[in-house]
Amino acid sequence: MTRAAFAAGAPAPEVLGEVMLDGRFGIVLQRLEGPTLSQLSRSGAMTREQTGATLAALYMSLHNTPAPVDVLSLYDWMEGTLRLSGDIVPKHIATGVLTLIERLPPGDGLCHVDLHPSNVIMTADGPRIIDWSSTVRAGAGLDLACCHILLSELVPETADDPERPRAIDAAVQSEYARLAGMSLAALTAASAPYLPIVRVFALLGGAWPAQRERLIQRVEADLRAEDLRS
Repeated sequence: MTRAAFAAGAPAPEVLGEVMLDGRFGIVLQRLEGPTLSQLSRSGAMTREQTGATLAALYMSLHNTPAPVDVLSLYDWMEGTLRLSGDIVPKHIATGVLTLIERLPPGDGLCHVDLHPSNVIMTADGPRIIDWSSTVRAGAGLDLACCHILLSELVPETADDPERPRAIDAAVQSEYARLAGMSLAALTAASAPYLPIVRVFALLGGAWPAQRERLIQRVEADLRAEDLRS
C-alpha cells in the first residue's frame, strides 16, 4: 500500500526494497527526517489549530488523489480482515458492519484510515505520511470519522492532556469543512455512518478489555441507529 500510495503521488515514503533479516520480513523505506506533527503539537511549536489545519490539508490532498487500482475497497478489506480475525469481533457486529458498508454510497477516494499527528513527519520538503497498512478505497467520511474516533475518544484515554487531541480533532473537522466548501453540520452528517466502521477497525487493531467492551457497546448502538435511519 505504501508503494501504491507513493506511485499515485500521495505524500508517502518511497519503498526501496524488501529484506529478510534473521528470519523476519522487512521493508526498506526512504528515510524521512524531521519531527512528527504530534511532537510539534506537544511541545507548543505548533498550536492545536495549526496542527488541525495541517491534518485537514493532508486529508483533502489524499481524497483528491485517485486511488490506485490495487488498493482494496472498504468492503473487501473489512470482509477479508473479519474472516481472518477469528472471534476478535462478535459475529453479529461483523455481519452488521458489512451490511452497513454495502448500504453506503459508493466511494472510490484514497483513504489512509490511520492518519493522526504521530503518523505525519514534518520534513524540510513538507509533511509526509507513514503507516499505510490500512489504506482503502472509500468515501472521505471514513477518514474524517477515523480522525474523530482517534482524537476525541481513543487517544484522550492515554494522553497527558486529553483536551489537546480533542481540540485538534475539532480544528480538523472545521478546516476540512471550509476546504470542502460545506457546513460543519453537513460534514458531521456525512461522516456519521462511518463511525461504527471505524470502531470495528479499532477492535481489529487490538483493544484492552475495558476499551473493547465500550467499543462493542458503541458499535451496537450505532448499528441500531443506522437501521432506524435506513
